[in-house]
Amino acid sequence: EHLPEHIAMEWYAAYWDWQQGMRFMEDMYKYVLERTFGTLQFTLGEFEVDMSGQWQVWDYAEVIHKHYHIDVYNTTIEEVAAKLKEHGLEVEKTDSIPRGIDKLWKNIRKTVAGPVWLVNTPKFISPLSKTNPDNPQTVERFQPVIAGSELGNGFSELNDPIDQLNRFVEQQQMRDAGDEEAMMLDIDYVEMLEYGMPPACGWGFSERVFWIFEGVTAREGVPFPQLRSEVDETTRAIYADVKLG
Repeated sequence: EHLPEHIAMEWYAAYWDWQQGMRFMEDMYKYVLERTFGTLQFTLGEFEVDMSGQWQVWDYAEVIHKHYHIDVYNTTIEEVAAKLKEHGLEVEKTDSIPRGIDKLWKNIRKTVAGPVWLVNTPKFISPLSKTNPDNPQTVERFQPVIAGSELGNGFSELNDPIDQLNRFVEQQQMRDAGDEEAMMLDIDYVEMLEYGMPPACGWGFSERVFWIFEGVTAREGVPFPQLRSEVDETTRAIYADVKLG
């Protein structure tokens, strides 16, 4: 969901958790947008978005259950595939339960004006996020949804090397089964965690933030978009029978 020239901002804060990161980013969005545009009310495509109030917080599993009547922690690939077909979404042979549920969420997301924080994401689709001790099936992750798009991603960093290795193994098994979006096993990263990493919150977002709020296309929203090369006269002579533009 981004161009080859990927412009992103990331930060990490030692000894912060996801809730501190979420409050910080909500304040940052409001501050930067108001300083840049002089307002917190926007018309973004088909959406009217008011960034000024306290953002809503949505629980991932509750949203899926509300729209599709599926328990994401107790379902089958057959049930997920049936819901995908029912809502006109593509079903691929390589779809796993996590990938199918992610498709169902994205079908909801495209209708959400926001701003909304999506939290309590299932562990099986968040391999780098720390487990939520209040609900071990979920992770400490937060994603802002604005104008039908996820405009960022943050979480309490998983710093347990054993847990991280187990998650990588699960992801590699999904990848071996044909899921190209699953992560590859990164044993070097696990080894680095074995040396030690403090508790931390991490955050990242990409150029999509600027496209959406500036009302420009992806091509207009990057400093150096890919351009068609100028066709020289020698090339035109070689391909004289072809319209080269």
